[in-house]
Order: sequence, then C-alpha cells, then structure tokens
Amino acid sequence: MMTLSASLLLLLLLGLSQAHPLQEEGVEEDTVDITTRILTSNNATNEILLEGDLLAPRTRNAMMCWSQSCLWKKASNGYVMIPFTMSNEFTGWEKQKIDSAMRSFHSSTCIRFVPRQNEYDYISIENRGGCFSALGREGGRQVLSLNRQGCLYHGIIQHEINHALGFQHEQTRSDRDYYVKINWENIDPQMAYNFYRESTNNLNTPYDYSSIMHYGRTAFSIQYGMETITPIPDPNVQIGQRQGMSYWDIRRINTLYGC
Repeated sequence: MMTLSASLLLLLLLGLSQAHPLQEEGVEEDTVDITTRILTSNNATNEILLEGDLLAPRTRNAMMCWSQSCLWKKASNGYVMIPFTMSNEFTGWEKQKIDSAMRSFHSSTCIRFVPRQNEYDYISIENRGGCFSALGREGGRQVLSLNRQGCLYHGIIQHEINHALGFQHEQTRSDRDYYVKINWENIDPQMAYNFYRESTNNLNTPYDYSSIMHYGRTAFSIQYGMETITPIPDPNVQIGQRQGMSYWDIRRINTLYGC
C-alpha cells in the first residue's frame, strides 16, 4: 500500500507534468523587449523585411498604407470581419495562445477574426522563419508569420496583427523627432533605413512611448547594449514594452476603422 507521503509526491509530480508549457515565458517577457525577441527570431528568415518585421510590399509604395484600399472591410453589422487560417504545424496550446491574442481585439475594438470559409482576402498564420506581417490588407492570401520557437508571446502576436491592420512602428511616425532621438552613430549603417521617418497618418493621437508598436532602445544596434533610440526630453521613459496593447493602440484601431 502506498504511504501518504508517497501519494503526495506522486500527485505533485503529476501536477508538474501537466503544467502549462507557457508558465516560464512570463518571466522572460518581463526582461526582454518585443524588438529584441522579434529581431532575434527574424535572423533565421530569408524574407525581405522592412523595419525588422514588415514584408516588403509587392504591389504598392513601401510603407504607405492609409488609404481605404489597404484597410479590411467593415460589414453591415459594424464589425470588421477578418478571415484567417492557422497552420496545423501549431500545437493545440500554441493555437490557443494565438487565439487568445486575436480575441483580445474583440473585447476592445470592432475587429473580429473569423475562421476563413471561402473569402478571397484573408490572413494565413504560419510557422515561418520569424515574426513578420504585411502592412494592412494586401488582397488575397497574406502571410502573418509566428515562428513557434520565438514569436508565440501575447505582445508579439498583437504587434504583428497590428501591422496586418495597417499600423506602422511608432518611432517611424512623422513627428517622432520631437519625442525620441535616433542615435545614428550606434546603428549598423546597413540597417539605418529601418529608422527613416514615414509620412504617417497619426490619427490626431499623441506619440505613445508605451505603444506595443514601439521599438526597444537597442534595436539594430551596431554593438550589443548600445542605445539606438533615446526618449526625449526624459531619457528614462520606458519604450519597447511587451505586455499588450496600450490605451492609444486601441484608440487608433477604433479611429482608423470607425469603431
């Protein structure tokens, strides 16, 4: 007959064996910013990427996606229905992680992700060599890559979805030089194009250091640990957060899509 202590030990081991595999990731997310995770993962891809995680457009001027043709269409019920497919390479709990990030848009915006039936325009969520997306609606099947080894974090999934909705990185917006200093001398010269300002529609919203779309301090650094982006006038402001969409991230989605 099994003793009480042996029974407790067995229950403990059983519980540990069934623990959710994402438990340890929360610790890592608190210490590594989104940009570092994305750029590290994207070292493995052969895709031509702009700003680290944006697929180079094939049919329109790079980085310009604020016309109605680049937006997902709103249905008569007021919701923006975005069909998607998800690769079977993802395990059950990985699909749950992606689904949870998609559903976070449902609770605060009029965006609704729905399994694709036979729609022409849709997002294909795939396990490719990195974390990247097209900018806005391209037309037809468009890939949103979430590599299983480095991209399945809530904030990263939200970040790539925001790109697919039409949003660029915060630090490339047209008025960024009033809010951050780009330390060009610390940037790999071959990567400097990733920091060019864009002609953006800022939707009458303030610059948001806390945006899920903001680079971290050392993105594309020429040497590990050197700052490429410094907030001004307060250099201690946190940037590159990885927890989830900010208040202004959500407001911008609702403004752009008329939620």
